[in-house]
Amino acid sequence: MSKSISTVAFIGLGVMGYPMAGHLARAGLTVRVFNRTAAKAKEWADEHGGSHHPTPREAAKGADLVLICVGNDDDVRQVTSDDDGALHGMTEGSLLVDHTTASADLALELDAACRERGIGFIDAPVSGGQQGAENGALTVMCGGSEADFARAETTLEHFAKAVTLMGPAGSGQLTKMVNQICIAGLVQGLAEGLHFAEQAGLDQQRVCLEQARRLQARLPVTALVDQFYADVQVMGGGRWDTSSLLRRLRAVGHL
Repeated sequence: MSKSISTVAFIGLGVMGYPMAGHLARAGLTVRVFNRTAAKAKEWADEHGGSHHPTPREAAKGADLVLICVGNDDDVRQVTSDDDGALHGMTEGSLLVDHTTASADLALELDAACRERGIGFIDAPVSGGQQGAENGALTVMCGGSEADFARAETTLEHFAKAVTLMGPAGSGQLTKMVNQICIAGLVQGLAEGLHFAEQAGLDQQRVCLEQARRLQARLPVTALVDQFYADVQVMGGGRWDTSSLLRRLRAVGHL
């Protein structure tokens, strides 16, 4: 019978990981954290009552489940497979879940490394951005075995509104790629329309929203994008072109 999950390690406390780990602590789990900027890990532990550790290996010791949310493939390899990586602190029968938006090849690589150690693995990139992480409303796309998914699902639901097994290892990352392709097409279309308005000398605000209000027309997507441009202004992008939407996406965290 699989061991229940009571102690978790969270590796990577960026704009996504910090609130995700917070939801786990509020759910009553014992949470051990690591972050490359040690002060951020201490801040999290002071706020949430968990413990912070100097290396991923130390954070992973005694954890039933280790979750990772870092930047890219190389970052994942560093925090898992280096001498001080989490895999060297994990014990047989534990479970590794990678929330990083990374490559499907890396997911297969990690799955093989975990199997050699008797550790379960799930690639589980998320969608929903920083707000979704803070509100506990992320969508988690998982790749792995049904048994490993069943063990992790309840824990992941503490910061997610939807947790779905898409297939074997790598399937989570492939599903996230589909998500990104769809979002990229939408963002590009919106950016091109607004760029056209700009080149034509039109006031973008008046072209879309003010006229819509007068006509009582509902433009929910356009209104949302208007909020995105407000984010760009806060980022100092007042003079950026319409591709600034892409900069915003990179800044607020992965979808």
